Amino acid sequence: MRVRQIAAIAAAAALALGTAACGSDTEKQEAESKSVAQRAKESGKLVVGIKYDQPALGLKKPDGTFEGFDVDVAKYIAKELGVPESGITFKEARSENRESFLASNQVDIVVATYSITDSRKPKVTFAGPYYVAHQDTMVLADNNDIKKATDLKDKKLCKAAGSNSWRRVTEGPPDGKLNIPAVLVDATGYADCTAKLEAGALDAVTTDDLILAGFASQQKGKFKVINDPFTDEKYGVGIKKGDIETCEAVNKAITKMYQDGTAKQLLDKHFTGAGLKLNYTVPQFEGCA
Repeated sequence: MRVRQIAAIAAAAALALGTAACGSDTEKQEAESKSVAQRAKESGKLVVGIKYDQPALGLKKPDGTFEGFDVDVAKYIAKELGVPESGITFKEARSENRESFLASNQVDIVVATYSITDSRKPKVTFAGPYYVAHQDTMVLADNNDIKKATDLKDKKLCKAAGSNSWRRVTEGPPDGKLNIPAVLVDATGYADCTAKLEAGALDAVTTDDLILAGFASQQKGKFKVINDPFTDEKYGVGIKKGDIETCEAVNKAITKMYQDGTAKQLLDKHFTGAGLKLNYTVPQFEGCA
């Protein structure tokens, strides 16, 4: 009798645990089936992927706070989705892990100098763009050999992990642009590129002008941007593939950000004095797909 009682209790406990686990799994599936916009409105929380190492765009400060144009854009979008600043969690999204973070729900959206490209569209739904930057080139301030992009022939050029910027120089269409032979030097990111440039390990860094302007402004007098742009880089808000509802909500937020003057205010705040010609009109959206 005692053995049967013990067996019955054990079976009941196992059933309870199984039911709880099943309920937990069901709740998780239901939550993930909702759009990011729905979850944000209900919970007042949002996880945003940003860069941690790009001055004037996405930078983690020594005190653990964050600053930059992308950070402020993310805060504005979050507010329009019903999330207060206190409900935002920022997570580092490097160029090489942005797609995987979105696909695995490690972040809700990515606002991290994330250029909208044909090769990325099958993996990510993009809202925006919220700004159109242009690829340019940064060299040491005393470098007079590289005055235009075509001067990069046979020069040591930074190849930042996960970024496609180097392809625009060294390859031809459809993924490339200039088809110029250059010597590629690997780097973990653009902060690493800048350090290598300063140390003389390479001749140039090429990527979006806003990124370069941020680094040049951070270390005044060390670097210069040659002001020879050759692409349009459409900065989009990365969203998990297929989440059209959130994409449309983010597009509404971006439109409002330009219409109420916030976009101009943020651009002036972070890039005035960098020598860039800033655009204050709403970019043409790519369309949610």
